[in-house]
Formats: sequence, C-alpha cells, structure tokens
Amino acid sequence: MDIGWPELIIVLVILLLLFGSTKLPKLTRSIGESARNLKAGYEGKDTDSKSTDKSRDNKTTKV
Repeated sequence: MDIGWPELIIVLVILLLLFGSTKLPKLTRSIGESARNLKAGYEGKDTDSKSTDKSRDNKTTKV
C-alpha cells in the first residue's frame, strides 16, 4: 500500500487546519530537530553540548 500525492495533500491540509499557518513552521522545525537528534543519538554523537555552547556564546555578561 503506497502513499501517493493525493493522500499527502490531504494529510497536509488536515495538519494546516489543526495547527494553523503560524504554528505549522514551528512544528515542522521541532520535528526536524528531533529527527536530527535521534539520528545523532544512533550514531553516538553528542548534539546537546554543541547547542549549550552556542547558547553560552550568545549570552553576554555586563560588568
């Protein structure tokens, strides 16, 4: 049983109706990040340390 273009379009329309056009990009971005983290976890890479290093670099301390 293959999923064709008509089925994919129906699923996308349902997602658009459920989540709205403003939340859909955030949802797809979080799904992509989750997939990358899962893939990196299977490969044994540590992605959390990279993201925390970036957040530390973006924060500036005022003296």
